[in-house]
Amino acid sequence: MNDFFKLISPTDFVALFADFAPLADEIVPLGAARGRVVAKPLTSNEALPPFSRSTMDGYAVRAADTFGCSESETALLTVIGEIAMGASGQAFSLRPGQAVRIWTGGELPLKADAVVMVEYTQPFDEQTVAVFRPVAPGENIIRAGEDYAPGSIVLEPGSRLRPQDLGVLSGLGITSVPVYRQPRVAILSTGDELVPAEQTPPPGKIRDINSTSLAALVEEAGGRPLLHGICSDDFDRMLAVCTEALAEADVLLLSGGSSVGQRDFTKRVFAAMPDSELLVHGVSVRPGKPTILARQGNKALFGLPGHVASALVIFTCFVRPLLRQYSGLGATLGLRTIRAITAEQIPSTIGREDYVRVRLTAREEGQSPLATPVYGKSGLLSPLVRADGLLPIGRDVEGLDRGVECPVLLFP
Repeated sequence: MNDFFKLISPTDFVALFADFAPLADEIVPLGAARGRVVAKPLTSNEALPPFSRSTMDGYAVRAADTFGCSESETALLTVIGEIAMGASGQAFSLRPGQAVRIWTGGELPLKADAVVMVEYTQPFDEQTVAVFRPVAPGENIIRAGEDYAPGSIVLEPGSRLRPQDLGVLSGLGITSVPVYRQPRVAILSTGDELVPAEQTPPPGKIRDINSTSLAALVEEAGGRPLLHGICSDDFDRMLAVCTEALAEADVLLLSGGSSVGQRDFTKRVFAAMPDSELLVHGVSVRPGKPTILARQGNKALFGLPGHVASALVIFTCFVRPLLRQYSGLGATLGLRTIRAITAEQIPSTIGREDYVRVRLTAREEGQSPLATPVYGKSGLLSPLVRADGLLPIGRDVEGLDRGVECPVLLFP
């Protein structure tokens, strides 16, 4: 056990994820695809919009018929009909000096190349309209295929599907999409001191917090959490539960049991699992130094610290990038980063990368917010609740002075 904590850098830790392949793709219906990641190019098989259409209520015209008109010298056009909403405009073909009444979204008649807004017209008689503002070709219309032409790429692989993306696909008649399978993440808390959240803990026991927190983090990162409850500090029992849990999952998160202690079994359990390979035990970060990473084929096994603050930091820095790698997004954090100004001096120790919980305070418009550290022991929960994000301090930096600009990773 004396070989524990051969620390590697966070950069080297994340570099290991390049050896984990994205998961296989699957076809899902469009209604269930929000937030999923496209696995294959999505191509338009038709034009969108499928016909040239008006973007305003008014009159479809040949733009040349309106050139030079004004309020003092209107263009008089013969109205040959009206295109009702949902009706085809192909029933009309404009000749010089003609116009057709049209509504927003209506299909343009043949030979029309612009629409005059109704505000710039005035009825002259029952069959004639006076136009007192000219229009240019293409004005107030969308041409067929202007959004997407047949054969064009709509979305590339690696695109996370947003509501607007789903709308475009619906408009193109694409009702199912190939996406990467969501990583299944088995979550297991360990420790004789833990009881389920719904129980009143007896003396010496505490409720399991990590299962709930990690499950929410997995869902937010695009994974599917599989809760396996609490396992006591028993080697054989833990090995059996971990083996069963990983059989149906892509990732195993085991919280607790990663530090050096005579009743901590995580490293031994991972080493005893079939075809497993221990990759990391110890990373130069604070909090969360005693983190374990192992693999079984393309599956990952994480031993996370038991303290919730440490587990959250390790999930953010390492588990989240791997889930994104599995999902086809690459091993990136995928978190919004803002620039802030330190509100006070923040100490740090050279040789490890610190992730400091900070609270952000808005300032005057145009000024970066102030980042105030929220200190607290790794076992305390209130600092996490009060914090807005994490401020990373590099391993070669001996703290930050007050008034220094710095990046802050915002919590999801």
